[in-house]
Amino acid sequence: MRGLLERRPGLLVLVDPSRTTPAQAAEVARAAHEAGAAGIMIGSSFDGTQDTERVARAIRQAASELPLALFPGSALQLTAEVDLVLFLSLVSGRNAQYLIEEHVRAVPFLTRHPVATLSTGYILVDGGRVTSVEAVSQTRPLPADKPELAAAHARAAQLIGMRAIYLDAGSGAPRPVSADVIRACRAAVPDLPLFVGGGIRSSAPTNNGRSGTAARQARITSADTGRGAPLPASR
Repeated sequence: MRGLLERRPGLLVLVDPSRTTPAQAAEVARAAHEAGAAGIMIGSSFDGTQDTERVARAIRQAASELPLALFPGSALQLTAEVDLVLFLSLVSGRNAQYLIEEHVRAVPFLTRHPVATLSTGYILVDGGRVTSVEAVSQTRPLPADKPELAAAHARAAQLIGMRAIYLDAGSGAPRPVSADVIRACRAAVPDLPLFVGGGIRSSAPTNNGRSGTAARQARITSADTGRGAPLPASR
């Protein structure tokens, strides 16, 4: 997983185990590998330990060459079937459950199963509608037109010791995180891995104009998939 975090910008395909069967997840994993994706991320805003475990195992069996990371919605979603757990703190919100409580609940599992973790400042950015993570976490996203505010949250996360930043417009968002927000956060934390997700449905935003420049500044970009949805080409 170290190679994934140190590599140039690339695509991580996000699979939601609450909406994807193991067979569908395996199909997505094979397609992702063939398309040149950098890796696969699994996660959901809703709890479902059994589904997460089964989907992770299916992905591992279908595309063992791809790094597999967990994007957990809660401690109940933890599984040892992954290479890395993003230890997310929702720094854009002020709900203590997602700032520290879920992390404390995760300790017994991670003590028994020493899966690698990456402390990650998770920043929600308004993607044009209320998303599942917003509703579940009971927090509001940062305004999409305030890049300096997102950058301040990213820098604050770094100052308290977090080793990565995740900007998220929310799964299925009408619009992805803007180029201006990505640039501002990249400038604020130039040495940290920068994940950008939510509302990414094709490779078009990364191939032209200002959005393309910003996408290259992100270390990793994640794309939403539905039930076996087509993957954007990443080469």
